[in-house]
Amino acid sequence: MAQAMRPDPGHSLFATDGKPHPLQDTLVGVTLVLGVLAFVTAQFHNLHLLSSWAGLIGILTGAYGQFISVTTRERFALIVGLGAAALGFFLGMAHGGLFGGVVG
Repeated sequence: MAQAMRPDPGHSLFATDGKPHPLQDTLVGVTLVLGVLAFVTAQFHNLHLLSSWAGLIGILTGAYGQFISVTTRERFALIVGLGAAALGFFLGMAHGGLFGGVVG
């Protein structure tokens, strides 16, 4: 059978088209890490600077990743990271914002 599926471990985890996407995979990883960081630190009132900045940078990297993403797997992971980053950003803004307590 000539069309038998064979696993190919040489390609990226997120690439379903058989080609490597190092920039997109890096953006997915950065967005997920920043999203988790923003979400976890948003649970603590005194870490609002970290959660709001990590959330903002996570939103920006996730948005750019969505703009250049190629596969559905990349887009799915980016949306998960974007959601966590946005939630952390909004909670960080509610607890004091990007400059709360530092400026003013």
